[in-house]
Amino acid sequence: MNSRRKFIVNSSALMAGGVLASSLNNNAFAIFKNRISPSDQINIGSIGIKGMGWADTTAALKIPGVNLVAICDIDQTVIDQRKADLVKLNVDVSKLKVYTDYRKLLDHKDIDVVIIGTPDHWHALQMIHACESGKDVYVEKPVGNSIEECRTMVAAQQRYNKAVQAGQWQRSQQHFRDAVDFLRTGQLGNIRTVKVWCYQGWMKPDIVRPDSAPPPGVDYDMWLGPAQKRPFNASRFHFNFRWFWDYAGGLMTDWGVHLMDYAIFGMNADVPKSVSALGGKFAYPELYQETPDTMGALYEFDKFNLIWDHAMGIDNGLFGRDHGIAFIGNNGTLEMDRSGWEVLEEKRSTSKVAVERKKPTDNGLQKHMENFMSVVKSRKFADLNCSIQTGAHIATVCQLGNIAFRTQEKLTWDKAKGKFTNNSINDKYMMAKYNNGYKLPKV
Repeated sequence: MNSRRKFIVNSSALMAGGVLASSLNNNAFAIFKNRISPSDQINIGSIGIKGMGWADTTAALKIPGVNLVAICDIDQTVIDQRKADLVKLNVDVSKLKVYTDYRKLLDHKDIDVVIIGTPDHWHALQMIHACESGKDVYVEKPVGNSIEECRTMVAAQQRYNKAVQAGQWQRSQQHFRDAVDFLRTGQLGNIRTVKVWCYQGWMKPDIVRPDSAPPPGVDYDMWLGPAQKRPFNASRFHFNFRWFWDYAGGLMTDWGVHLMDYAIFGMNADVPKSVSALGGKFAYPELYQETPDTMGALYEFDKFNLIWDHAMGIDNGLFGRDHGIAFIGNNGTLEMDRSGWEVLEEKRSTSKVAVERKKPTDNGLQKHMENFMSVVKSRKFADLNCSIQTGAHIATVCQLGNIAFRTQEKLTWDKAKGKFTNNSINDKYMMAKYNNGYKLPKV
């Protein structure tokens, strides 16, 4: 085993103490790194560094013993900005390797861990190739852009025996865990309905723009990768990729994997028996997107129903909150979101279950990255707070909702066979559709 991956005593206390580690400034981190032997440090390379990939990278750099040795992005403007940002973080960029092709980064023998923050349609290939090249992986959510990709990613982790954490960082935030612990005491009585909503007032698609040449410094062919070849359009690029089926699955997979994750986790559920969905481009029909700006989905489980509800451009969701998960039981309702959790008691309930709102006390993303890096060292994959298996499960559940919307059918899922009972749906929507010479590896 590579000695740099051994769990080291002199940094374990810092790794465990998320509050302490998060409060130290960059100069303090430099001091601690100097006390950790080179053989016990973790070298990382980051692929896709504009949005969450950058947030993940900076979270990793706050952990003593973690060094950034390479970055990769298809946009030179983004690369230049991040190099300047690294200088402000007191990171020496003189030896930093810079790539526009992720495969060259993976050839870098000194890299132990790869962080993947690219658009969704790239996650599967890059995670599989990273494992194949001997790297551990932190991959952003949703882990796959199709059910087939999710399954192949799980198979790759198992074949290459690598630590793979999905970027569903709420799995590491304590107040979410505390809420689930309360839920499982049974004090709410039978949970009959779980409601999950995502009302995002700040999110809306871009205007319809004409096709154009890619901006200078952008490797557009590499950005497309396995996606269908199309002329460059600024309204489909960078953040806006989320609203097009070629690259992602809209709010259902963007926020859904975070929120649906805790709905499924809280109920200790597997996969639904059936799913149906409806919605459309109701709020912004004149703007540029394919995924629905408004959508509801109904999931049928054995002992409860799960309702998903999303709306772009609106903040007033259930309980006056723009997102959340509500577990509705005979004795009360538990509501949780990123701002905290509480229990609202049923008026007729004889059980005293009300809980005043509990607010978060930690940084979920930072703790999630610390959890991952500790497992990179310990090699105890069961300690991952959100393994690729968990990420693939939730991404699949969200894909089921999107497929129900796109087909406008009530879909029945055969758990034993792992597919829809309607084979025409399997043939059209289960598989990853790769183009431009790319193929999903057979693992």
